[in-house]
Amino acid sequence: MAMLWSKISAVLPLNEEQFPLQFSDKVESSVVDMLKRSRQQLYSSDATTTSRMLNAQIILDISWEKLNTGTWQHVDKEWRRVYSYGCLFKVAALCREDPSEDKILQAVGTCDMGLLMGAFIMDNILQVLVQILQGEVRKPTNEEDEIEHAAVKRIKIECPHVPVIKEELAVPRIKCPSLESFKTNYLLPLKPVILEGIIDHWPALNEHPWSIEYLRSVAGCRTVPVEVGSRYTDEEWSQTLLTVNEFIDRYILNRIKISKDGVKGVGYLAQHQLFDQIPELKEDIRLPDYCCLGEGDEDNITVNAWFGPRGTVSPLHQDPQQNFLAQVVGSKYIRLYSPEDTDKLYPHQSQLLHNTSQVEVENPDTVQFPKFAKAPYLECVLKPGDVLFIPVQHWHYVRSLELSFSVSFWWS
Repeated sequence: MAMLWSKISAVLPLNEEQFPLQFSDKVESSVVDMLKRSRQQLYSSDATTTSRMLNAQIILDISWEKLNTGTWQHVDKEWRRVYSYGCLFKVAALCREDPSEDKILQAVGTCDMGLLMGAFIMDNILQVLVQILQGEVRKPTNEEDEIEHAAVKRIKIECPHVPVIKEELAVPRIKCPSLESFKTNYLLPLKPVILEGIIDHWPALNEHPWSIEYLRSVAGCRTVPVEVGSRYTDEEWSQTLLTVNEFIDRYILNRIKISKDGVKGVGYLAQHQLFDQIPELKEDIRLPDYCCLGEGDEDNITVNAWFGPRGTVSPLHQDPQQNFLAQVVGSKYIRLYSPEDTDKLYPHQSQLLHNTSQVEVENPDTVQFPKFAKAPYLECVLKPGDVLFIPVQHWHYVRSLELSFSVSFWWS
């Protein structure tokens, strides 16, 4: 593993003088001193692993407290940068002297925490480091592969119950419309439509199909945020951090019972910018050409992953941007309502959930919400290769019918 440290040191600045540590006066001088001490230890052969780890952890603990004070939007970016530097110093301490596989996995998780919670530092050094570390992680044995294959096969045998879509309620479908045709007939009048054939060239649907085995190989040891609970409006809903492997074992393959009474909640890797975190998966998709009809550039397009088992639900809600929802794996039932019928959809009164309906779409309380039954809607079953255009502010309800992976593109 001495080779690992040589790979890591090769991507770090050559010496202490070339290692940048510049912060505004919002970061206390005592914290900057601690950062400088960690920098000094990085280039010193005298420091012990224990002291390197201790200093890195102090930086992480101080910045973590700042990150969790007040709302996320009010967290100063300088403290997110401090947190990223703390992650960098911890990774270096973990990998310095012949690290065990457990320490390498801990270093991968530390990089991910920096990528999730920190800010961009030193030409995205944490992304560079995590690529190096992933190359050192043990690959599964043939026996483990066979067990995995059998578990995945059981999931594939389960046939989803697909709702029958009435023709008069079906979202229209169109194959590869021209940009002008899409703009005139759907974008400007804000009409939902399913676009067929526009992502058939994606590697995710061809040379790199997103099987469980493939996702494990590319992202298994990476840490991601997971929603736990049937829907985000439920009281027992929560969020946690898991590796992709843990998420698959716990919520996709059902290998782990997680509560004392043996009841397993629904887990959903939802609305996460996974493709910024894991570039290998980003290479498997492409931005839909129709996004060029928006006003911003590519950097203003938010690309999110939605990966979960059968039964995940996104309650009826609306978003402030145009949305292309591309289905890569499995199928989803989706229902759409026009913003013109908002008064019949009973949005929550609280500011936090004002964009979400109180109605349980497929089992509505008609006494409490009498006008809901009068709201006209369109519906569809989205299958692999389909891309649904959800116009800005259109209300949409989504339920996965089987193991599913979707990619959303939010654009203005």
